[in-house]
Amino acid sequence: MLARTCLESNGYRVIDAPDPAAALDLAGKHPGRIHLLLTDVVMPGMGGRELAERLVGLQPAVKVLYMSGYTSGLVGQHGVLDGHTELLEKPFTLHALLAKVHKSLHADGIGKAAANHAR
Repeated sequence: MLARTCLESNGYRVIDAPDPAAALDLAGKHPGRIHLLLTDVVMPGMGGRELAERLVGLQPAVKVLYMSGYTSGLVGQHGVLDGHTELLEKPFTLHALLAKVHKSLHADGIGKAAANHAR
């Protein structure tokens, strides 16, 4: 809830989902482009990597920002993420969240006013 509030108060439009299945359902019903998926790496039922792979099937241009309580080294050692994947380590500050979202979106010049975010 705090991440959503932070992102919305900084001009982002957020589509919030309580779990991966709901995220896919909302993404399938969303009429516009989703620019960024912010997802946890480890979740019950479906991990963040699987969610991202499925969402790419619905939204091929979506970028992914993972968050995790595990360190990037530990997550990488288990093959969950590759070396080009953005990871926001928990706990994170609101500034760190905004910086990672900005970096993820602006890697190819997408502006935040046009961005939608699914979490």
